[in-house]
Amino acid sequence: MAYFEILTVVALTFINALLAMSEMAIASSRMPKLRALAEQGVSGARRAIALASEPGRFLSTVQIGITLIGILAGVVSGATLGERVSSVFLGYGLSESMAEALGYGIVIGGITYLSLIIGELVPKQVALRNPERIACLVAPGMSLLAKVAAPIVWLLDKSGKFVLRLLGQGRAKEETVTDAEIHSLIAEAETAGVIEPEERAMIAGVMRLGDRAVRSVMIPRTEVAMVDVSEPAAAIARKIKDTGLSRFVVYDGNQDNIIGVLQAKDLAIAAFRKKMPSIRSLVKEAPVIHDTVDALDVVNKLKEAEVQFGLIYDEYGHFEGVVTALDILQAIVGAFREEKGEPEPEMAARDDGSWLAAGWAPVDAVMQKLGLPPPERRDYQTLAGYMLDKLGHLPSVGESFQDRNYRFEVVDLDGRRIDKVLIEPAGPAMRRVAA
Repeated sequence: MAYFEILTVVALTFINALLAMSEMAIASSRMPKLRALAEQGVSGARRAIALASEPGRFLSTVQIGITLIGILAGVVSGATLGERVSSVFLGYGLSESMAEALGYGIVIGGITYLSLIIGELVPKQVALRNPERIACLVAPGMSLLAKVAAPIVWLLDKSGKFVLRLLGQGRAKEETVTDAEIHSLIAEAETAGVIEPEERAMIAGVMRLGDRAVRSVMIPRTEVAMVDVSEPAAAIARKIKDTGLSRFVVYDGNQDNIIGVLQAKDLAIAAFRKKMPSIRSLVKEAPVIHDTVDALDVVNKLKEAEVQFGLIYDEYGHFEGVVTALDILQAIVGAFREEKGEPEPEMAARDDGSWLAAGWAPVDAVMQKLGLPPPERRDYQTLAGYMLDKLGHLPSVGESFQDRNYRFEVVDLDGRRIDKVLIEPAGPAMRRVAA
């Protein structure tokens, strides 16, 4: 008869393993993946979605099964196997108390070990490796078990919700996906070789772009090539030839009176045809964009425009700069090489572990490379703006401050603009910290 009890314990352990694996698989499954499997016609996917949508009922069903198995295993081990093993020790001449202690201790210890390894740890680890597929496999059986135990499940589910309301947790939190989770998933995919490092960098660039205002990617007014439509056509043509640029912002007498955009190719075509019309007739209308608009939203505006060239204005109607499709693309993939030489990098790593960063570098990209969360509630977009916000004044070369584990020092100014910033891990040797 001992074999029957042993087989019963083993069977109960395997049933417990199935329940534990089902619980972990359905609880760990991502709803978007389950929906994708359901659309592909995978058997059990829709039932898995139904179970995952009502976690209270599902967990109650699993808990009922695990509790009953624990009771049955205890009865079998305590009333039968423990007694049988104790009688074996009595046969070797041990006292009754010693024999019972050894017999029951060995049986309970063995069953506990078996339950932990086979009944809990291993099945849960298996479920975590492919939760959605396993959830689809076990969902039909778990749905049937839920129907059989429906009255008890209803009682437990209502009782659980009542206790949650008492604890202030009455409303179920809607499933959401955060930026941090997406970045973590992308990093895991790169480690597994599913995506290339360059693809990860591009995805991160697109995600950053959605959180950035267009003024963070625009060409500022001080760097915009502008021509006065009231000047002679020959003078304008000469300026276009000398600069070598393809598009110019056109104003009429006053640089605050912007009338549109002049493309060098239009002027070249007119000259080739030996028909030199007035410069004003060649000026094309460009979309006007508010400087707080999300950079991603600008893409649609540029796609619909006659020229892919946006004029950026602030809330007071002041011209701030321009943005092109190339600026948006460079914000995602990085700067392109130009004819005049290599593009200036946002950040350059140095041999001593420090970084040399450009003042125009997006502050969220800088913080991401440093492993720091980006500043919240800010009205600036660049590293230079971050420096000005921390220092509270226009700094001079050599001024610095410490933020978290890094020291930021102004190492170069271009007039009143912060051009270069040295970023190094903060340490005892840190020099002056600006207030």
